[in-house]
Amino acid sequence: MNPNLSDWDDDLPPEPEEAYQDLLRALKRKSGFGLFFVQCTPGEADKFIVKLPQEIPQKKIAVLRLVEAIDNLYQPVAEFIKDKQIDILLIKGLEYSLYKYEKRNFGEITEGQFSNLTSVPHILNHLNQQRERFRDDFTISFVFLLRSFSINYFIHRAPDFFDWRSGVFELPTTPEVVEQESNRLIDEADYEEYLKLSPEQKIEKVLEIQDLLTEKHQPQSRKANLLFELGRLLDSADEFEAAIASYDQALKFKPDYHYAWYNRGNALRNLGRTEEAIASYDQALKFKPDDHYAWNNRGNALRNLGRTEEAIASYDQALKFKPDYHYAWYNRGYALDNLGRYKEAIASYDQALKFKPDYHYAWYNRGYVLDNLGRYKEAIASYDQALKFKPDDHYAWNNRGYVLGKLGRNEEAIASYDQALKFKPDDHEAWNNRGIALGKLGRNEEAIASYDQALKFKPDYHYAWYERSHILRKLGHYKKAINSFEQAVRNDPDFSKSRIIIVFICKILLIIVKIFPKLINSFKILLKLIILRR
Repeated sequence: MNPNLSDWDDDLPPEPEEAYQDLLRALKRKSGFGLFFVQCTPGEADKFIVKLPQEIPQKKIAVLRLVEAIDNLYQPVAEFIKDKQIDILLIKGLEYSLYKYEKRNFGEITEGQFSNLTSVPHILNHLNQQRERFRDDFTISFVFLLRSFSINYFIHRAPDFFDWRSGVFELPTTPEVVEQESNRLIDEADYEEYLKLSPEQKIEKVLEIQDLLTEKHQPQSRKANLLFELGRLLDSADEFEAAIASYDQALKFKPDYHYAWYNRGNALRNLGRTEEAIASYDQALKFKPDDHYAWNNRGNALRNLGRTEEAIASYDQALKFKPDYHYAWYNRGYALDNLGRYKEAIASYDQALKFKPDYHYAWYNRGYVLDNLGRYKEAIASYDQALKFKPDDHYAWNNRGYVLGKLGRNEEAIASYDQALKFKPDDHEAWNNRGIALGKLGRNEEAIASYDQALKFKPDYHYAWYERSHILRKLGHYKKAINSFEQAVRNDPDFSKSRIIIVFICKILLIIVKIFPKLINSFKILLKLIILRR
């Protein structure tokens, strides 16, 4: 007989009940100061907190629940146990003090890998430095209920405190607990809620999912769902590369998981990997041909590549399966606008507004297209609707002013530009357009001041330099007008060398005029022609 066969089970991990009984025995025997570390999930911790007093009625047990990060544990413990008789203090929630130090790549799913830290968490420094005070002042058993990653922190970053441990106990999870914890995470999943989480809260959820993924009782079908949620969490943190890796893992377990293919496409598009994104959307549509979200986002990706006709066809597919999908109508209108098919674009925006009347983006773009068609009054009405639903849209206020200027309503245009600048004081285009309107009203000094503001925020804005030179010429500041025109030419991406030569000639003529003042009228006419025909 092989001598090793008789003790073949010696290396197996203890059964859940066996591990639990080991912990109970240790707590019963221990008197005075002691440090116990219990690795468990939050759900198991809550059950343990309820069950332990029933198992050891002879011991006085209390629970300190930490709900936020702390840098000092001694003081909260001292205040908590003051005037109380306590034998065992269970501490839950120390993880909150560690999350902000978690530097691992969000998408790293390597089992058991300890994070690379640039600094030691303050709470662990505190425990290292104060361990003697804990021993001397608190004659109780401390039981830290922790996740596996937290125990790793103690091992690597609080070795002095951890060395005084009375025991480390892992409570292996049962299939029922794994199922319960996993389903809780999946049922609570909500992308909009993910977006509201702080970075530390996101890390907490990421680590919780990663722990569950390593459980031996985790079936592959549920692993796919957990990996999908992990991907969405990473998406919400703008960790797109890591999110793609998570979706890829999910697809290994479930190749027809169309939601994973779709979200993978979104992450790829956010990284600018547009061709790959389209291929991912195509996979999603292979498994779910009526997914209007995938058709719509596929259209957006195609439009980004300049394949506008294909994009429109993709939006049409989205609308075939969901005719009231206002985003697809809006995106279709935007694509038609890019092709110069303005009347069709307006019809598409109107459909978007039929299904979502308060969609200010559609009102705004509709106004822009109406402007291109010369239907100025309708354009203003459309911008007014956009501003009704989003009063702080500086783009809409600016464009509204621009169209009012085309109608000669310059006072109203200036008021509109002022509103744009109220919401975005550094909007150089609004300052420039305001200068144009002031110039048309003959308020030349104010116009110059407005152009100067535009150039303060965008010094290379050649349009403002051009317009400024025109007003300076009107005011008789010919040298300044030429200098401003020179700045415009130098900053104009379409300038030609001949324009620089013209500026040089103007400067020579200005010198000649100083010598022969009678030539001033001819110089004025020449300068006007140069600036106006810029």
